[in-house]
Amino acid sequence: MAIAVVTGSSTGIGQASAMTLARAGHIVYATMRNPEVGGEELRVVASKENLPLRFAALDVNSDQSVQTAFAGILAEAGRIDVLVNNAGIGNMGAVEETPIDVFRAVMETNFFGALRCMQAVLPGMREQRAGCIVNVTSVAGRFSSAPQAPYASSKFALEALSECLAQEMKVFGVHVAIVEPGVIATPIFEKVGQPPSSTRYPQRRRLMELFRASLENPVSPYIVGEKIRDIVDSGTWQLRHLVGPSAAGLLAWRTSLTDEQWVDWGAQSDESWVAAVRQTFGLDVKL
Repeated sequence: MAIAVVTGSSTGIGQASAMTLARAGHIVYATMRNPEVGGEELRVVASKENLPLRFAALDVNSDQSVQTAFAGILAEAGRIDVLVNNAGIGNMGAVEETPIDVFRAVMETNFFGALRCMQAVLPGMREQRAGCIVNVTSVAGRFSSAPQAPYASSKFALEALSECLAQEMKVFGVHVAIVEPGVIATPIFEKVGQPPSSTRYPQRRRLMELFRASLENPVSPYIVGEKIRDIVDSGTWQLRHLVGPSAAGLLAWRTSLTDEQWVDWGAQSDESWVAAVRQTFGLDVKL
């Protein structure tokens, strides 16, 4: 039985991961910015199933919040064995049209937020010579598709950080894993906002249409939760884990293209894009 901390647990992959780990018998601290507002479904299920689920306020963007939250968990539980860095935001936009503040906000949550939490647990894991850190990135952490520059940049950065950390911590018995979901049905797609009405770039509406068509057959975030539980319980040293029915296929497809072909894919006309998506993925996209 491990003591696990899951960030961004109010909805989606974080909620599914907290629930799945608790159902497996682990003591789980489900963290979110405001537990009084978020996590209602978790509370209902935890009460109904008598799960070892606890709640803690944690804003990964705040040094003070991270310090306070992890100090409180350590004082109560005595140790932290597992950290699941899931908290993230999915803003997107063309590079020219996206304010620097948006890039900073995405990087602050998706990269620096995860880094803050890792630095909070690493001393204890190193001293106990055991632990597991799971960083949730995305297939967008392996290849970048316009207009996901803010999001993909943050996930690329988190993957690089994870690779370095894995090398540093193995001698101390601490496992580091990168979980790379494909298209999963989570509220993140509802929070990306609207593009500028005068945009010169078609890629955003194309990507949103691709997501819409893909989510006609939604994939539950619990498939990611189960993968994370498997990583924690198995003790695997495997670094990267693709998750979901689309993930491996998307990565293999991108790998089959040269960089120049990939650039051409993102630069083609709307008509060509629709035909290519229908032929390649069998999705009924419409623009």
